[in-house]
Amino acid sequence: MTDHLFNLHGDVLAAMRRGPKAFAKLAFVLSEAEEPADIDLGHFRDRIVAAGPGDELIALWHRTLTAWDLAEQSDWSDAPPRTDARRADTHDRLGFGADLRKALDEAVPVFKEPGATVISKEFTSWYSRDMAAARAFYWNSYEQTLRRKGWSDAAVSSLDEASHAVVERLSDPTRAEAYGARGLVVGYVQSGKTANFTGVTAKAIDAGYRLVIILGGTLNLLRGQTQRRLDMELVGRENILRGAVPADTDALIGVDYQDDEDWPAKFVSHGGRPSTLGAFDIERLTTRDDDYKSLLNGIRTLEFEKQVRTQPLYDPANLHHAAARVMVVKKNADVLDKLLRDLKKIGPILSEIPALIIDDESDQASVNTTDPKKWENGKVARKAINGQITQLLGLLPRAQYVGYTATPFANVFVDPGDEEDIFPRDFLISLPRPTGYMGVQDFHDLEGEGSAEETHVRGIYDDTGDRLQEALDAFVLTGALKLYRAAHGVPEGPFRHHTMLVHESVQQREHAALALRINSMWHRSAYTGQEGHARLATLLTTDFQRFTDEGLPAPASYDDLKPYVSRARQLINSGGEPVIIVNGATERDYEQAELDFDRTPHVWKILVGGTKLSRGFTIEGLTVTYYRRTTQQADTLMQMGRWFGFRPGYRDLVRLYIGREVPMGKKKTVDLYEAFEAICRDEETFRAQLTRYAALVDGKPQVTPAQIPPLVSQHLSWLKPAARNKMFNAELVEIRSPGQWVEPTAYPTNAADLRHNTEAWRPVLEALDPATVTLRCSSTEYGRDDSYAAVLGTLDHGALLGILCDLKWSVPAQFSPHLESLVSAADAGNVIDDWLVVVPQQTSVRAVEATILGSRPLSLASRTRRRGDLFGAISEPKHRGVALRVAGALKDSQDPLVESLTRDRRGVLVLYPLVESEPRLSSGGAIDPGDVVMAFSLVAPTSPGGGRRSLVRFRAIDSSRSNLAVIDREEV
Repeated sequence: MTDHLFNLHGDVLAAMRRGPKAFAKLAFVLSEAEEPADIDLGHFRDRIVAAGPGDELIALWHRTLTAWDLAEQSDWSDAPPRTDARRADTHDRLGFGADLRKALDEAVPVFKEPGATVISKEFTSWYSRDMAAARAFYWNSYEQTLRRKGWSDAAVSSLDEASHAVVERLSDPTRAEAYGARGLVVGYVQSGKTANFTGVTAKAIDAGYRLVIILGGTLNLLRGQTQRRLDMELVGRENILRGAVPADTDALIGVDYQDDEDWPAKFVSHGGRPSTLGAFDIERLTTRDDDYKSLLNGIRTLEFEKQVRTQPLYDPANLHHAAARVMVVKKNADVLDKLLRDLKKIGPILSEIPALIIDDESDQASVNTTDPKKWENGKVARKAINGQITQLLGLLPRAQYVGYTATPFANVFVDPGDEEDIFPRDFLISLPRPTGYMGVQDFHDLEGEGSAEETHVRGIYDDTGDRLQEALDAFVLTGALKLYRAAHGVPEGPFRHHTMLVHESVQQREHAALALRINSMWHRSAYTGQEGHARLATLLTTDFQRFTDEGLPAPASYDDLKPYVSRARQLINSGGEPVIIVNGATERDYEQAELDFDRTPHVWKILVGGTKLSRGFTIEGLTVTYYRRTTQQADTLMQMGRWFGFRPGYRDLVRLYIGREVPMGKKKTVDLYEAFEAICRDEETFRAQLTRYAALVDGKPQVTPAQIPPLVSQHLSWLKPAARNKMFNAELVEIRSPGQWVEPTAYPTNAADLRHNTEAWRPVLEALDPATVTLRCSSTEYGRDDSYAAVLGTLDHGALLGILCDLKWSVPAQFSPHLESLVSAADAGNVIDDWLVVVPQQTSVRAVEATILGSRPLSLASRTRRRGDLFGAISEPKHRGVALRVAGALKDSQDPLVESLTRDRRGVLVLYPLVESEPRLSSGGAIDPGDVVMAFSLVAPTSPGGGRRSLVRFRAIDSSRSNLAVIDREEV
């Protein structure tokens, strides 16, 4: 039966391409006379309320409202995207009443997860939403592909916005004057960066880019994975076949994917050759199995036909009729040399080709790592791949370069003054954490609370033994649990592959010995006997049943799981051995069927290896990781975090066995779990600061990409952001953070300095009120309802500055940029009058109190230094709401006392007297000032005036470079 209401709404919404308009008026014009009820908004509301799962009308509105909610650019609303205010503007323009608004908002909640963060130079707008919609053949096809794969409306709209933000910052492909933009897109490890650059490619070729070169890893295996993904989801069957008839076997000779189990069903179809449908074809210059090779007959394949021969290729009359050429090229010197030689044969038309170079894993091989001190006569010397990329950019003056990475530090340390290099001078875009992604927050309790570590992490200590047998048992058990779930209604697609990663060393000989050990352990594990079943039953009870996802089917006992254990063991043991070694210096070492997750139906194996099991290599179905390898570069360590990613249907089964006391050098041991936590904090801080500085001030950027290096932090002294030969550094002297929680952690360790700091706080201790009060903040804006006991005091701004300037630190640079902002607050138009001092008090029976320098009794908090001299989280999340409210960052606390304490130009300082061990108190309850760490957090007051000034300031160490500080890392 025809759904007239759905058809009418589809027509009406299709007419709202530029944003919401008066719905009733359009519906009246477009409705059919025989269906008058369809224009009744009450009828629409009733349909929403009564709708069941899968209702097409609800799906249509879900898709449309979500796109409007997320639109970064809208000339119909001044409200920011992803907010209730934006949705309210939408309803106003549609002309919907309160009842219909309520029904729609319940059916389609506002998606409020953060979007991409953009740091950019000012640019000339050319890629409007209208233009994007007018030329969108390949983007529309890709969008439909993502929806068929099950992507949510929010995920598709987020990708649309993020990829649009990239393309609009490229140069207009029809522009007469050649310009090559340079940009960087930062994602998360294994978080879907390929989807983003596929979206960018689709939009770019729709807009007019006619040569796309994707630098896809350093191995054929990785290059082939990228090629297949692009062919399957963007290029499509018709462009792959190039006119060949699928039923003609002779015509298919030389056409790839004929042995691929997903061909042709899962490869996108455009419904015919695009050039016959009013669009243009894509010609592939590489295939799944073949990297770029020197082309026969010179460069004929790259010759472009011109409709108007007297006009350049970039003229719209020529550009939009020409086919696009796409190649996925390995970052290999020989391959790139062939490409460069062929391009040089083309001649003058090179300057007419709008080209896009996408560099996947752009911090690997692409960055120049030569030592500037060794350059002759000041002339830049380049490593091979970096030199070839710069040559490529030089040959193609209209080429745009966009790097993609999850570890951006090496890229932002590239010399911004090197005009030929790949520094992202035009834009840097940080992608949001995707929905369903299993990342840092799922393995680390960064706020000091939570169950992430308890659920997923199994530490390997000296006194636990190596726990390798337990990890092996967990691998078998989780495989059985996946099979059980598949048999009880859970979609089995994500369970196609089931893998375990063992990463202990970079040495190939050690991989062989470890593989032999695991194989021997496997055959002694008795998984078919009573001993093995007893171990698995115990592990199920003591571990996996405790943390199982209650929304997924689970066996009531081990006996219910036992049949699936047998099948899991068979799958893992297929081929005779459970282990695959992944290493080697040649491509042949990686040509193993079990490593091709695309073409192998089921990979249930234990992968043992080193570096080649990290960057760019996606280990499908990874459930158990055994990790004990050290490195001294944060970006290298982060890329080894293969346990990050998407784990649909089995995220509760993921386990990380990680070394907590791993030898480094002759005398030192390191905690790899804490190392990962430290670099995760570094990266989260980096992203948070990008977000803070992304907002325009007076319509102009606060910072440009050239000023990003100072935002890189380093929490562990032994773990640098990137390899020394990749580091171009700068010094940040001020971070002004009104309304932001600032929490220093670099307090001194020796008693003399601690005593000095405690004495500095004496005026505050003496000024505290004698009474204890209860503070509460219930804020829907903040999303928490907290209360706690505290002692209060006040201090004028000058007095606090005197104290802060007198404090000693283990790492002075950690707090000095924040201190500088407080010192110069008045000059920045952010005057601060005074500070409310809050000292939280514990009320439990286990609370420990002491007097400090004669103060009233105060609670002592116990904290540990988790990263060298640095503490981990010091504050408690429940203390933050009151401070944010008093400083003006929140609108209301719902607490009369807190509201009475709130005033303009007042900041909040939360004081935490800490002890690191059992406190030694005198008979009168006093503590030695040298035994207490006077830690604190603060929130500077918000200020309307302060919001109009730049939030960062740089000290120019190199006076020849305006507003950019340069220091030699090796001499610091």
